[in-house]
Amino acid sequence: MTDYGKIAQQVMSRCDELGKISQSDEYLDRRYLTAEHKQANELVGGWMTQAGMQTWQDEAGNLCGRLESKTPNAPRYLIGSHLDTVPNGGKYDGMLGVITPISLIQAITDQSVELPFHLDLVGFGDEEGTRFRSTLLGSRALTGQWPAEWRDVEDSDGVSLPDALKTFGLDFDNVKNAAIDNSNLLGYLEFHIEQGPVLEDEDLPVGVVSAIAGAKRFDLAVKGMAGHAGTVPMPLRQDALCAVSEMILVVEKVAKEHGIVATVGQINNRPNGVNVISGNTQFSLDIRSEFDEKRDAGLAQIMAEIHTIAARRNVTLDMTQTHSATAVHCDPALQGVLRNAIEHAGHRVLTLPSGAGHDAMAIADICPVAMLFMRCDKGISHNPAEAITTPDVAVALEVLDHAIRNLNI
Repeated sequence: MTDYGKIAQQVMSRCDELGKISQSDEYLDRRYLTAEHKQANELVGGWMTQAGMQTWQDEAGNLCGRLESKTPNAPRYLIGSHLDTVPNGGKYDGMLGVITPISLIQAITDQSVELPFHLDLVGFGDEEGTRFRSTLLGSRALTGQWPAEWRDVEDSDGVSLPDALKTFGLDFDNVKNAAIDNSNLLGYLEFHIEQGPVLEDEDLPVGVVSAIAGAKRFDLAVKGMAGHAGTVPMPLRQDALCAVSEMILVVEKVAKEHGIVATVGQINNRPNGVNVISGNTQFSLDIRSEFDEKRDAGLAQIMAEIHTIAARRNVTLDMTQTHSATAVHCDPALQGVLRNAIEHAGHRVLTLPSGAGHDAMAIADICPVAMLFMRCDKGISHNPAEAITTPDVAVALEVLDHAIRNLNI
């Protein structure tokens, strides 16, 4: 009988060890194609080898391993998550979804379980996009979706993506070879902390993801007229900041009306003087839903209302779209496998959407995908306060074990 509690302790210990590999001495920060990325691949690759997997690094810097079926031409399933972090991040986001399957595969190997398919595990090198401001670089390499224009992308230090790959021992022109043959690829599973409070609120250790929200992002700039705070009468002002304040409340109102989420996370204001009327204010807009049509209907209403505000307040409004991703709906059959596994483990099944993006969004281009969420303390993520419990990891291990052993070919 598998001791999931003991395996969970190993997972937690390995998360602690991997969480110490950081390019900062003050906080966890591990970005794509850095020396710390290479160090993480070496450490986790060693654990893959110990678990009985064939292990290699692909041309994009992704760490790969395979639990090989005894049938050479067997189909395969893919499981994985990412090994990079945001600056000042937590030690479970992404990496838990790599370390947990490794420990589970070790148990499968120790029990001499024969799977009728190859099980490939990937630790993606870049999901967060914190270095080159383009997300899912690792998983998009597996799907062959590396745009030629990425050759010109640079990080904040002026290092180009091709130069970073070269320093890492790779070649931009060879990244195309990281694309995998999907002719016998049956599906992809991803295990991830929820990064939200729903499971905790429902007092559940795990849940099944229904869809990954599609997101659009914009930079908006409002131009008014700067002036003296004491001499320009209120009715004659063209106050950019006041206009933006009203626009932000519209964003909140419309999001609630349409059952979507929308966020203004950045504001820049000029001249930003204590006694100066605002002349220029820029702000961001992030809008998401698991249903693209709901998101776009809400977006259309937001845009109509903020243009009305701009006209009424006699300010100009310019906007630039900076990101667009369509929603990805998880495969019903794979969701069913996860639901059955949760029920088998004796827990109530909850299905919930993911508001955050994941590698599964890219992999959905080449095969069916599904995700298992695990609760995290207060839903906190992208934060050093990110926390999980060993008993919850044990439940996730049991669910994943049952799911993997019951995947169809």
